Amino acid sequence: MSTAIMVVIAVIIVAAVAAVAFLAWKQARTRRLKRRFGPEYERAVQQHGGRTAAERELLGRERRHEELELRDLDPRRREEYREQWVRVQERFVDAPESAVEQADGLVTVVMGERGYPTHGFEEKVAHLSVEHGRTLDHYRRAHDISGRAAGKQASTEDLRQAMVHYRALFEELLSVPAQSTATEDAGNDAPRTPAEPEPEAAASGRHAGTGPGTEAGARVPGPRTGDHAADRTGDRAAERDDEQTPRS
Repeated sequence: MSTAIMVVIAVIIVAAVAAVAFLAWKQARTRRLKRRFGPEYERAVQQHGGRTAAERELLGRERRHEELELRDLDPRRREEYREQWVRVQERFVDAPESAVEQADGLVTVVMGERGYPTHGFEEKVAHLSVEHGRTLDHYRRAHDISGRAAGKQASTEDLRQAMVHYRALFEELLSVPAQSTATEDAGNDAPRTPAEPEPEAAASGRHAGTGPGTEAGARVPGPRTGDHAADRTGDRAAERDDEQTPRS
């Protein structure tokens, strides 16, 4: 086989490997964007007329989102905002349109304190979609109903639904970040290994009237009057077992 043919074959193999690697990378990127943006991914595909343009837009949102200085709310502020939401809900009974307007304003205030832009609905949606894509449809629906309410074209039921939609995003903005929760619970979720009973405790258990299938120190149903001392001995053995059990 001539050198020229070998070079051609090598070039073809390298090109094939590169094509496969590029396709795998592109598919992995698509899966990642779908997981991150949820329903917003398909919305972007429809809006931009194809996956390539949609993914370009979503990647641009990610880059702009990284420039934000987002921050979590401390527990005190979370409780204050929840109390404000309760007052807004109470106002709905007497003034539903005003309550919806206040709910929209409260969501915007929380967004601003978290570090999100608060001007321009589409700008807010673009930034929220990066971390709240699965809840964003609620915000869109609430915004649509608020627009109709401004023109006196929304029923009381529509306004009630707007409150439900606003609250979905409101609660997500207030929620404790998953990373913080996982860190706090890491120590509490460590598995505990049960200790083997000490020979002395097992012997005490037998003296206390235990048998097969009965734990050391457990009382036998219907104790006789003369067995009280043995029961106390078994209880003391069980307490020693508990004190000696290691905690992992």
